[in-house]
Amino acid sequence: MRALLIGQDLAALEPALRAAGIDIVESAPDICVCHGGDGTLLGAERDYPGLPKIPLRRRPPESAPSFDETVALFRRVAQRRSSVTRLNKLEACFGPFRLLALNDIIIHNANVTAAVRYRVEIDGIEHFGEIVGDGLVAATPFGSSAYYRTITDSVIHVGIGLAFNNSTEPVNHLVLAPESRIRVTITRGPALLGADNNPMTLPLVEGDVVEIRQADHQAQIWEISDLLRMDRPDAEDGRRLRWLAPATERNQENGGA
Repeated sequence: MRALLIGQDLAALEPALRAAGIDIVESAPDICVCHGGDGTLLGAERDYPGLPKIPLRRRPPESAPSFDETVALFRRVAQRRSSVTRLNKLEACFGPFRLLALNDIIIHNANVTAAVRYRVEIDGIEHFGEIVGDGLVAATPFGSSAYYRTITDSVIHVGIGLAFNNSTEPVNHLVLAPESRIRVTITRGPALLGADNNPMTLPLVEGDVVEIRQADHQAQIWEISDLLRMDRPDAEDGRRLRWLAPATERNQENGGA
């Protein structure tokens, strides 16, 4: 098996990978080892979509797993005995541009002193009329415990979460079916379109239309439990609040861990 390494303190992982019989390469990898945090995984999936990822959380030495534990994890991977989670992604289409997101698609006002105005259609039906506020967030189940959660104080287990950020009138968030098509029309800008932690954002002005839907491929994550651990003594079962969906067969297919 051949592994591409991405992230921080990668030299610390190399002996364990070699002990597990995994070659370290820079091209034609079988897997991608992401050492860092959520942002490392998001960036790796953006740069290498579809390539299986092993997300390992970077920890201080006192809480890091032992060398033997790390070797055992990589041996499971090399022998293809690892748990595999397939996470749904979203795509946003705007003109010739297509942004993919493992976490969320965000439309946000570009001017912090002025709201953006927009209309939302879901499967061809307009909802709420013209909305005035800071924008909206469309989240996957995996991403729903990030920005979506700060707006709605909730997470989702399946489908697409749609949250309206700081709207002037009360607008309830929505949980949509995975096959839903969302169409956002800017009626007054300026606004910005972004995805995950992608440094590239696209400017939006009056009349621009963004279409959001579930992407046609999933992210394949191996050994996701390592990313979910929290370096806090009060974290129950060592799990992070970053991912709250129950481990059911349905969520394995729709974004669960």
